[in-house]
Amino acid sequence: MAIIRTYGDPILRKKSEEVKNIDGEVKDLIEDMIKSVKVSKGIGLAANQVGQDKRIFVVDRSHLDLTEEIVVAINPVIVEVSEKQTGEEGCLSIPGTFEQVARPLKATVKALNLEGKEFVIEGKELLARVLIHEMDHLDGILFIDHLSHIRRKLLSKKLKEIADKRERIY
Repeated sequence: MAIIRTYGDPILRKKSEEVKNIDGEVKDLIEDMIKSVKVSKGIGLAANQVGQDKRIFVVDRSHLDLTEEIVVAINPVIVEVSEKQTGEEGCLSIPGTFEQVARPLKATVKALNLEGKEFVIEGKELLARVLIHEMDHLDGILFIDHLSHIRRKLLSKKLKEIADKRERIY
């Protein structure tokens, strides 16, 4: 299981690099990400959250629709979003922090699976929120970036505490 990087780690603010080859190293990373998201009881996890500069995320759908399916998205791109919803959101990289965030009500993402085959996933409500949240991670954007300046100011002490406590692994 990988150590999940927390707020303040520079890799969380970096736009991730496209995966050029789905080799054993990438497959090992994905296996580790799946274990990590399950153990941490998260819904989604992006590669940069475990210190890897790769455009990959995983989603554990068991929290969403009680299936045991794990979505693995390599080099994902947003195809379409529509409407808006506002709901509570948190992040494994910002532990203990939950805020109301506006996200698309529906989202469609195109990506490659472990075999390098293109697939499309359409999400509504919570799945749409998770897909866009993970896409943001791959672009170096955290959910707190969607908060108002005032809300972020109110969170600044807590964010500083998270940044000060985090393990520094570079």
